[in-house]
Amino acid sequence: MANFTINSILEKMTGKDKDFRYMATSDLLNELSKEGFKADTDLEIKLSQTVLQQLDDAAGDVSGLAVKCLALLVKKVSEDRVLDMTTTLCLKLVNGKDKHRDIASIALKTIVSVVTTTAVAQCILVSLTPKLTMGIPSAESSTEIKCECLDILCDVLHRFGNLMTADHALLLSSLLSQLSSSQASVRKKSISCIASLASSLSDDLLAKATVEVVHLLKNKGSKPEMTRSNIQMIGALSRAVGYRFGPHLSETVPLLIDYCTSASEVDEELREYSLQALESFLLRCPRDISSFCDDILHLTLEFLSYDPNFTDDMEEDTDDERHEEEEDDESADEYSDDEDASWKVRRAAAKCLAAIIVSRPEMLSKLYREACPKLIERFKEREENVKMDAFNTFIELLRQTGNVTRGQTDMTELSPLWLLKQEVSKIVKSINRQLREKSIKTKIGAFSVLKELVVVLPDCLADHIGSLVFGIEKALSDKSSTSNLKIEALICTRLVMVSHSPSVFHPFIKALSTPVLSAVSERYYKVTAEGLRVCGELVHVVRPNFQACAFDFKPYVHPIYNAIMTRLANQDQDQEVKECAISCMGLVISTFGDNLQTELPACLPVLVDRMGNEITRLTAVKAFAVIASSPLKIDLSCVLQPVVAELTTFLRKANRALRQATLGTLNSLVVAYGDRIGSSAYEVIIVELSTLISDLDLHMTALALELCCTLMADRKSNQNIGLTVRYKVLPQALILIRSSLLQGQALQALQIFFAALLVHSSNISFDVLLDYLLSSAKPSPQYGGLTKQALYSVARCVAVLCLAAGDQRCASTVEMLINILKDSSTTNSAKQHLALLCLGEIGRRKDLSPHAHIENIVIESFQSPFEEIKSAASYALGNIAVGDLSKYLPFILDQIDNQQKKQYLLLHSLKEVIVRHSIDKAGQTEFQDTDVEKILKLLFNHCESEEEGVRNVVAECLGKIALIEPKKLVPALKVRIASPTAFTRATVVIAVKYSIVERPEKIDDIIYPEISSFLMLIRDGDRHVRRAAVLALSTAAHNKPNLIKGLLPELLPLLYDQTVVKQELIRTVDLGPFKHVVDDGLELRKAAFECVDTLLDSCLDQVNPSSFIVPYLKSGLDDHYDVKMPCHLILSKLADKCPAAVLAVVDSLVDPLEKTIIFKPKQDAVKQEVDRNEDMIRSALRAIASLNRISGGDCSMKLKMLMNYITRNTLLSEKYASVRCE
Repeated sequence: MANFTINSILEKMTGKDKDFRYMATSDLLNELSKEGFKADTDLEIKLSQTVLQQLDDAAGDVSGLAVKCLALLVKKVSEDRVLDMTTTLCLKLVNGKDKHRDIASIALKTIVSVVTTTAVAQCILVSLTPKLTMGIPSAESSTEIKCECLDILCDVLHRFGNLMTADHALLLSSLLSQLSSSQASVRKKSISCIASLASSLSDDLLAKATVEVVHLLKNKGSKPEMTRSNIQMIGALSRAVGYRFGPHLSETVPLLIDYCTSASEVDEELREYSLQALESFLLRCPRDISSFCDDILHLTLEFLSYDPNFTDDMEEDTDDERHEEEEDDESADEYSDDEDASWKVRRAAAKCLAAIIVSRPEMLSKLYREACPKLIERFKEREENVKMDAFNTFIELLRQTGNVTRGQTDMTELSPLWLLKQEVSKIVKSINRQLREKSIKTKIGAFSVLKELVVVLPDCLADHIGSLVFGIEKALSDKSSTSNLKIEALICTRLVMVSHSPSVFHPFIKALSTPVLSAVSERYYKVTAEGLRVCGELVHVVRPNFQACAFDFKPYVHPIYNAIMTRLANQDQDQEVKECAISCMGLVISTFGDNLQTELPACLPVLVDRMGNEITRLTAVKAFAVIASSPLKIDLSCVLQPVVAELTTFLRKANRALRQATLGTLNSLVVAYGDRIGSSAYEVIIVELSTLISDLDLHMTALALELCCTLMADRKSNQNIGLTVRYKVLPQALILIRSSLLQGQALQALQIFFAALLVHSSNISFDVLLDYLLSSAKPSPQYGGLTKQALYSVARCVAVLCLAAGDQRCASTVEMLINILKDSSTTNSAKQHLALLCLGEIGRRKDLSPHAHIENIVIESFQSPFEEIKSAASYALGNIAVGDLSKYLPFILDQIDNQQKKQYLLLHSLKEVIVRHSIDKAGQTEFQDTDVEKILKLLFNHCESEEEGVRNVVAECLGKIALIEPKKLVPALKVRIASPTAFTRATVVIAVKYSIVERPEKIDDIIYPEISSFLMLIRDGDRHVRRAAVLALSTAAHNKPNLIKGLLPELLPLLYDQTVVKQELIRTVDLGPFKHVVDDGLELRKAAFECVDTLLDSCLDQVNPSSFIVPYLKSGLDDHYDVKMPCHLILSKLADKCPAAVLAVVDSLVDPLEKTIIFKPKQDAVKQEVDRNEDMIRSALRAIASLNRISGGDCSMKLKMLMNYITRNTLLSEKYASVRCE
């Protein structure tokens, strides 16, 4: 039946009536679109012939439909039919009439674009390649035929170049010959073809192509147009092959620089193409171009202002607004010449400079000194498109500065931020001039620069606000301003307000407030929403605090309120506007509430109404939190009860963000208005929040417990509330305390809860609570024993509870715990374990010296056969010593000297003492000089211990003592880096690692000049010492990057060397029936890559990504599992921060990533190996997603093929989709 229908359609398609043919072709298109369409051999032949015939139809709409039919037909018929159609179309293209050539070309391009299988592709290439290759160099072929052949060949090479390896040499010769063609169109299309071919060429053929083009370039006698084409060819090659072009830069770069400087004045295109080629080198070959960067920078700065046909006699920049109208009149009469193409050179120079900025973070300071002033000067560029490029280049400079200096707070002289700060006044002066221009596009670009500037350098415009106000006001008020300009101006205003002190705006509030408030009433919702956000910042600026201030804010209260109220009351508007109006009104009430007494009864019910709307309720809940937190104690009596009732119901909602916001808002309301909320409402809230206490969401749990404590602490709380807490919240808290996940804010909140329950609830005693806590630690038949983390949680809660109960009960509890340890009949190890942890936690918070011989009782537990009890005893002894250093520290030191078998545990006790006192500033004065001397002597004696655990504890102790006594420790540590014993050298470097902490310490100034002595042990002969130096470098980079920035040029090559697999560290262990390969360098390589990862965050300006990616990162991606994981993270980070450097070598990174995602564990692999491989695949897919995401990622053929493979593989495509959604 289907065949009958098709035959009927085919008959109509050959009819004389054009409309019949059109309708029949349309019907065929519908039939071919059906999933189940199939045709036999005869019908395939008939279909192919008819569709090809229709391509030549005199009616253009019929032939257009035939092309669409052809695209579907290629997928439905056999390879032979596709080959026949391709051959026929090729003959039409090369030998056919002119009128049929265009449609034949379109049809061939269609076939090439829709072929998906390799088999069909290889089939059509057999026919297509020889015919196209013959049509290109043939002298008989017309220019039109050559251009069509080149066009199709370009598509073929782009899609199937890797399948045509055998024809590469022939194709390359044919195409290179066309670079000498007299026809510009042929040369241009030949360049595109060679570029498409280049990505799949071998290194030898690529070298041949480059050498030939360079040879042509060296011939100074060539015609200018030929030289231009050859330069374009060089640029296209580097864009196509990336880092593979690197070896040829030494020949090409000097040539291009020479052409730029020596070209005739009229040959602007030659300069433009040369600069474009240099730009591609910078982006695609960042490693090999390094030695030429300075020369290219000077060249771009020279041509950034290249304008031979225009003498710039403009007067000096001025901020005098009197000249504004004159300038506008003059701008209309500016020099204009359609023949002047010098702007192309300036634009190419700006883009080339942007490439230097993006690809060379290490040159940032140099760029500020040399390029920044020139760029600012070019803001006055007369050609608008070039001016936009100047703006964009400067924005790139600012963004790179942000990337490099992210997380750095100090501003040293000659650092990028300091150098930028010196240029701020020039930037503002130039930007002000641009804001007075007529062009909307120019003004938007100027605001974009200002936005980026205040993000990178907050508070930099404090002295220039007055000069900027006019430009902002004009952009918002001018009738000619577009919505885009207003949005940019408002965003810029908001960012400036956020990043500056409110007082700097006070003289200009009157000028700013009028246009901002008028923006709130704009019709376009995006302008309105941004206007409301600026209003929110304006509220903070107008009244930054609630103390008496010289600035009178009252005249602005009602205009701001009225503008926002108009938007708040209107329900028929965009959701974004509604949310902004609600947030802004919350700020207005919390800040100006004392001046809006008469307006509150009308405004507050509107906010309550918005809280009842599902779309706006979250924003309204947050607005009430802001109002409740106001020091003005806003009168909420008219809405308080309904608000509390509504919020209580929100605790049952599925929306997590809503529940979190509700808990915070209720907490603020109870603190501020607890005396006006009924106790029955408290009970309902407690019942609802009890369901939120769980280890499934620890943040929510912490908020719920904080609210519960606030409710209990309220003086109005009665016995019923205490009972509700006891029977609803306490059981949940006792379940939570058993969780191994409990930590941080939730654990802190739980400790406060138990203390509050004892202090504020009269219906539960200390003994009962203590019993509950101790019972929760007992193993249960359902859950088994508690984890170590859960026991620590119980112990901390017990300690807090004892301190809240008073000295007497605390003392009795300590005695009870001591008796548990004394009781020799006790065989319950869990009970002893908990008792030791509780004593440690109590002892850390309170002096336990009144309890005689407690230290001896605790140390007896060192004899226990259970490791966890010995560890707990060590922890307890150290923490008890913290409570009374003078009594217990000498005891610990004496025991270390005399008890050889207990040394490891005693050292852990000593570590607890030192670590606690290095954190607790008050405790540092308690260390006596004699104690320190004795501790140091003891620790240095154990540096050479054979046990790694002992050495690690000793290192941590030394590092933490260095925080307390840096003047003694740093010289003592430095002396020992020359020790002949490797273990001592490693221990000393690890000690330095522990002494580098995030907070400022007095050791910082002392260790700064000495840090290089320790870190240079990265070249030590012993791998343990090298790893210790790498770990110390990583810690310094993370916590105090300024300590090591000056050392990185010397340290980085040494660090990179540690990422390489060293055969001398790989050994084979004979285990009898089989042999096992051990890689002793694995941990060192892993540490080295993790160190590089940290350096990318804190010292990006010192790291040259190009020299690291190949070969070091590339080899890491093909290394052991433990090394691959950090390498995937590094690759993702580099793709985000240095996309140009990654794109330059992306082809070489694809192979190891592909190998990782297709790897399958052995059949007999254990579950752990399978799970680990799954994690590895997901990690690699994250890295691939990063590569695919960065701009230009589609230019790599290998990456494209890998993405196609992932898409076709069901399992991989699901995992890829999953990691992209993370």
